[in-house]
Amino acid sequence: MENIKIDKSLIKGFNKFTQTNKSKAIIQLLNTFLPFIGIWILMYISLDYSYWITFFLGIINSFFLVRIFIIQHDCGHRTFLSNNIARDTVGYICSLFSTIPYHYWAKSHHIHHSHNGQLEVRDIGDINTLTVKEYKESSKWQRFGYRVYRSFPVMFVLGPVYYVLIHNRLAMIQMDIFKNEKWRLYLNNVVLLTLFITLGYWLGWYKFLMTHFTIIVMFSIVAIWFFYVQHQHEEAYKQWKDKWDYLTAAIRGSTYYKLPVVFNWLTGNIGIHHIHHLNPAIPNYNLKEALSQNQWINQYTTILTFWKSLKLASNKLWDEASQRMITFKEYYEMEARGAI
Repeated sequence: MENIKIDKSLIKGFNKFTQTNKSKAIIQLLNTFLPFIGIWILMYISLDYSYWITFFLGIINSFFLVRIFIIQHDCGHRTFLSNNIARDTVGYICSLFSTIPYHYWAKSHHIHHSHNGQLEVRDIGDINTLTVKEYKESSKWQRFGYRVYRSFPVMFVLGPVYYVLIHNRLAMIQMDIFKNEKWRLYLNNVVLLTLFITLGYWLGWYKFLMTHFTIIVMFSIVAIWFFYVQHQHEEAYKQWKDKWDYLTAAIRGSTYYKLPVVFNWLTGNIGIHHIHHLNPAIPNYNLKEALSQNQWINQYTTILTFWKSLKLASNKLWDEASQRMITFKEYYEMEARGAI
């Protein structure tokens, strides 16, 4: 697969969209946090009548939590607001709602952006994906473990919950640049624990946990699904470092998840992921305009609708020979005919 070649003037054309807008940011804060808090209160009250009402409201509110997380995500990219103190304050407050640590996660996410699609870096900020060769050379138990990991219940239900509630509590990245981030992570855990204990005591443990964790669980599933769809598509881009190209990884390695307007709004335009990876300094409220003025970029990108994206759940392995994601069924058919 050849690397994409694009005129530098077209790439630089995205720079004008990195300009933050205080008014847009404040409006987004209001139309995100106010509905979230309002629905949270309705969920809390609805527990006195039926958990199914609470659950339905929780699904809606999980998308508002996604929107809160996108604001946190923007702040971690040093965008959304121009003032550093205001931006970090907003980002940290968002993290108390999402439970995903602000500083620690932001740093790991920067690694994802700077190494997106590099086969040497698959364990930081990405979904672990074996190549066909690696899977072929794996033992029977290693194959079994990978199949369990990539199974639907683990990948899209248990895994997301584990990632949000447990994985993000642990300083698991062993890199020098994370040494000073560990204390922030553990401090964040203490703050969250104190906040949850206080709210649980004040509001009642059962009602608080049933309300908030319903939202957190649904939020984790939606968030991981979006991340999966953005980088596990069939025509993805995955290369070893010596052949890796940032531009190609950003545009071809990320999808344009073309969703209905309401879901695009609820998810902070993160479906416009190819432009986000090309220039992560663009705040989410400018992504839509950046896309509308640069339609040329879509010719290099996989465009997905929701129904088309469901097929991606079967993608399991990266085939270096054909430069695409394949299913386990395809792998075993290739193995049976001696093609690998």
